[in-house]
Amino acid sequence: MRDFLLFINDLLWGSIMFYLLTGAGLWFLWHIWRIPLRYFNTFFDTLKNSPRVENGSITPFQALTIALAARAGSGNLAAAALALVAGGPGAIFWMGIAGLFGMAIIFAESALAQLYRRRNNKGYFRGGPSWYMEHGLGMYWVARIFAVLLVLTFGFIFNALQASSISKIVNYSFNIPPSVTAATMAVIVVLAIRQGIQGVARITQWLVPLLTVIWLLPCLGIIFWNIGRLPDIISTIISSAFGWHSAAAGAFGYTLGQALNNGFQHGSFSSDAGQGSTPNVAAASSSTPAHPVSQGIVQLMGVFIDTLAISTLTATLVLLSGMLETDTLRLNGHMLVYHAMTRLLGQQGGEFITLMFCGFAVISVSANIVYAENSLSFLMKLKSCQKTIFRICVAGMIALSCFVSIPGMWQLAKVAMALLSVINLSAILLLTPALKIIVNDWLRQRSLGLTPTFDSSHYPELHGQLEPDAWTEPDNASEFNRSHWR
Repeated sequence: MRDFLLFINDLLWGSIMFYLLTGAGLWFLWHIWRIPLRYFNTFFDTLKNSPRVENGSITPFQALTIALAARAGSGNLAAAALALVAGGPGAIFWMGIAGLFGMAIIFAESALAQLYRRRNNKGYFRGGPSWYMEHGLGMYWVARIFAVLLVLTFGFIFNALQASSISKIVNYSFNIPPSVTAATMAVIVVLAIRQGIQGVARITQWLVPLLTVIWLLPCLGIIFWNIGRLPDIISTIISSAFGWHSAAAGAFGYTLGQALNNGFQHGSFSSDAGQGSTPNVAAASSSTPAHPVSQGIVQLMGVFIDTLAISTLTATLVLLSGMLETDTLRLNGHMLVYHAMTRLLGQQGGEFITLMFCGFAVISVSANIVYAENSLSFLMKLKSCQKTIFRICVAGMIALSCFVSIPGMWQLAKVAMALLSVINLSAILLLTPALKIIVNDWLRQRSLGLTPTFDSSHYPELHGQLEPDAWTEPDNASEFNRSHWR
């Protein structure tokens, strides 16, 4: 089974995913490049103006922190280490390029999720890839297949990987038995998710910034302390990225293909770009200003923080430690980072990174469950008892994964990630005309000095696709905005 999954992974990631991610990234960069370059400050304006929300919505900042939480743990710290193990230092360069493409892709899918959001049975706005596949493209069965795949991937597969990795490193670092880790993780996750997306949002809006700062400060301190070695590290990354294998450059014998393939693969895993996960919270966010592009800008910056900052700093620490040049523990991303911190800061460094892994893992698992529940709600009208049963099943999978390492689980996760990406990227590429409408509408209003407010009644081509009251201009909108429509 493992050999079969390896074959499928080589097929998907060796050719299909590389060209699809690159093509989609360049395509969307071409359509949105003016927004991050000319209107970078709108990201801060959107967060600053985040209102208090009710009726099941979350603020743009909360949506950002949930998305960052989901990428944490294995998706962030360990992904950088895994990229180094499989592709060498050059993989970090290509991971950054994948992150750049990921910013454009996340923007597109988040803005589209906002555009096609609809009210659920409680009157709350919800949305995501399945919604824009069904209502924007009319793909009824594709939307449902995607929803099932997302529930299985984020509800069970990714969470099983997190739990298994955390159990091993906690046992190694603190000699805590898997039974204690399993019980603790299951209880904390059930408590964190019991109030749904709003409950998780209230947790992540405090924990994600706190954990991020706690991790970044020592990273920057270590890099500053070793600032003299930084030029050599940069040279090593660039030389390995382009296959210049001189021993002096420190390329460790990795090929260009290994660096390129693994950089894109783990960059995609780190950013979640194209997988259709982030749109699940982007759609639930209140739009401030009332325009779909606003949430796209917020989530675009999330990828920058996640992949281009945190993962890059983590990889730099591993390279500074020299652990990549050893032959031990090179197949486990968590353990590689653990031993890198131990070599740099002593035993306290290893214990510190273990605690960081635990903190990120708990919020990451909770955010994954939010994604899974949202897709499950697309498939059926969830009652409270059904949500409880689903959460118990996920908690059981988390607890079980702390005891057993399921063979091929990481390979299965990569296959699932590729399948999600192929379906979702195809959908958002087909929805490019709708994306161009909202991007041009936003840019036009900004060029006129207006606060962008989207009114779907101005675009008859979208009629019948959107929720009737989702994007109509409010009655109290300024006459100035109305008079400058044309």
